[in-house]
Amino acid sequence: MSQPEILNQAFELAYTYTRSTGPVIGRFLTELKKRNIVGIKASDGRVIVPPMEYDPDTAQELSEFVEVGQEGEIVSFAWVKEPREAHPSDKPFAWALIRLDGADVPMVHCVAAGSEEQVSTGARVKAVWAEETIGFITDIRCFELV
Repeated sequence: MSQPEILNQAFELAYTYTRSTGPVIGRFLTELKKRNIVGIKASDGRVIVPPMEYDPDTAQELSEFVEVGQEGEIVSFAWVKEPREAHPSDKPFAWALIRLDGADVPMVHCVAAGSEEQVSTGARVKAVWAEETIGFITDIRCFELV
């Protein structure tokens, strides 16, 4: 008995579409390219960074942008002793929730520090910008301790 012929075809899974960032995230990324950080005012007055299109409590559409500071305070953090290839640094660093000055809701970003002992809740940090900004969250290369 002969073996049946096995048919095969090379296939590459690809996402061949582009997505618009929309007016809210688009504005946030455009401001990053200009080395500014903006949030958005929620219906209760809180400033959310990065901005959201809709209020997390009321689902109301949000549109009032607010410029916030480039410095802030660490609310919480996790130390990364052994960074992986996909991480933003090849040296140990902290992932941190950072409440920027003028913001009420903290954002997640990386903090460059020499050791875990240097990082603490309540520590002040400042944004360090990439040499060339292109409108990505990585335009903020990292935050450093003040």
